Amino acid sequence: MTVLCLAGMVSAQEYTLFWNEDFTDASLDKQVWNIEVNGDGGGNNELQYYAEKGVSLGVEPTTGKHCLILTATKEDYSGKKCTSGRVNTKGKMYYTFGRIDARIKFPKTANGLWPAFWQMGNNFDQVGWPKCGETDIIELGHQNAFSKGTQDRYFNGAMHVGSKWDAVWSDAQSVTWDYSVEDTFHIVTMIWTPESIEMYMDKDAHPEKGPYFTAKLESNDNEWYNRQVIFGKPNFIIANLAVGGNFPGIYNINNVTALADGPQKMYIDWIRIYQHGDTNQSFVCPTASDPIEPENTTGIELTGDGLQVTGEKVLHNGQILIRRGEHVYTITGQILK
Repeated sequence: MTVLCLAGMVSAQEYTLFWNEDFTDASLDKQVWNIEVNGDGGGNNELQYYAEKGVSLGVEPTTGKHCLILTATKEDYSGKKCTSGRVNTKGKMYYTFGRIDARIKFPKTANGLWPAFWQMGNNFDQVGWPKCGETDIIELGHQNAFSKGTQDRYFNGAMHVGSKWDAVWSDAQSVTWDYSVEDTFHIVTMIWTPESIEMYMDKDAHPEKGPYFTAKLESNDNEWYNRQVIFGKPNFIIANLAVGGNFPGIYNINNVTALADGPQKMYIDWIRIYQHGDTNQSFVCPTASDPIEPENTTGIELTGDGLQVTGEKVLHNGQILIRRGEHVYTITGQILK
């Protein structure tokens, strides 16, 4: 279920949950998610064809968690030698500043898989890449880990911005972790403020560990390199499981050892976005500006003390929902189910 943001519930002292996706519905919420279908190689000479068949909702077999599943398969498909999955929220769910957490089970990447969880400026369709800005919250599978056998512990965060494809400022910070981050669930966190970006691994279980990526959002006179501006506007979320390409340095499907024994899967249990009350931020909920049908607002009224509702109130992942009959609504009257 996708839970929409609830305005007016932010404390100036702490982060408050504004948006949650737990992938428990029977199908992916198309009001929030786009499934990418293409074989263009992502600008990185990747080997996969992103197809709808590479994206599904289902149960992770070890834990029984309901997840978004991205599946990479070695097969002939539309001129490519493998398929996989990639989704994004462009134009549907985008936000500015806050904390984003994602609980992800990455596949074994050795050698040739390139799973990633990241975001780009929601003005991508207007200005393209790299002008929109890109923030890679986590990437696994880089070729630097191959010779050392540390693929399961080597990962990075990164930022990219520039005026054109061959004029890009990049900041990529890699780390070799002290335990494996593959094949079991881990929580990846990014804290994004107007001044900086920090990224953490398993911040819940290991609060003593510092960030694996830090960057200051500094101003610059060149508009396409001004990090304070480029990385201070709405971004949408992307999750994908790439195969081969420039990052792993593998361009032949027969050298992708990770797929030798069959398909590999990337599981996303949930994604949560929190926001803080003392920053000048924005958050756009999917379809929040759409007119609400009268039958969806019966019994919901505004008072001087805030929003009050009739019907059965339900607390779901920290959000107040209203169940009336067969349907579930947000407190603003938007139907969820």
